[in-house]
Amino acid sequence: MRFSEPLLEGRLIERYKRFLADVVLETGERVTAHCANPGAMMGLKEPGSRVFLSRASNPKRKLAYNWEFVEIAAGGGPLQLIGINTSRPNLLVAEALRENRLAPFAGYDRVRPEVKYGRNSRVDFLLEKDGEQPCYLEVKNCHLMREAGFAEFPDCVAARSAKHLYELADMAAAGARAALVYVIQMRAERFDVARDIDPAYDKAFRHALAAGVESYAYICRINPGEVTIDHPVDIVTPR
Repeated sequence: MRFSEPLLEGRLIERYKRFLADVVLETGERVTAHCANPGAMMGLKEPGSRVFLSRASNPKRKLAYNWEFVEIAAGGGPLQLIGINTSRPNLLVAEALRENRLAPFAGYDRVRPEVKYGRNSRVDFLLEKDGEQPCYLEVKNCHLMREAGFAEFPDCVAARSAKHLYELADMAAAGARAALVYVIQMRAERFDVARDIDPAYDKAFRHALAAGVESYAYICRINPGEVTIDHPVDIVTPR
């Protein structure tokens, strides 16, 4: 996914009220950007960090910028760009599905986003093909790295995400295909659930796996002009 115009570079002043971030641009201008990330953003919001912003597509929006990337030495590893915008993974997965770059989900004729299912929920994507059971696909953004090369999710208590896992498990138990894709917006060699941060999510994840829900983790290739799903990495949670 290429950005429609070059991102703006700056330095983070602070992230506050969960969805706001003050940034000093290279020009010296101080702006407030939308931070599309409700999580703890552990290690990603240090003042002075190099950040990249995109311009909002709606010129009438109150906040004219979106915070896209931060550059840090995640987990003590080398400096790298990390995507913090949690609205991007669904777009990245939709792009990869259109381009047939996600091998486990090749061959479906129809991809429908935001379809109602379960107990008053919406699945990120419903994949369909005549004569086959549908595939319920949930997408999660991963940006937590406490050890170099080791990505984790979630970075805070994620009750809503746990609920989705139980609903995916119900779909699998009913005979449908159900899957979870973690989009890791950084470089990593492996992935696991951060069970010490949210034991309830870990319990839901294990329940979903036992019910037949598939799980996949993909890292992204990131530069200031583009972010793209790259290749899968191992999920190391004991099965």
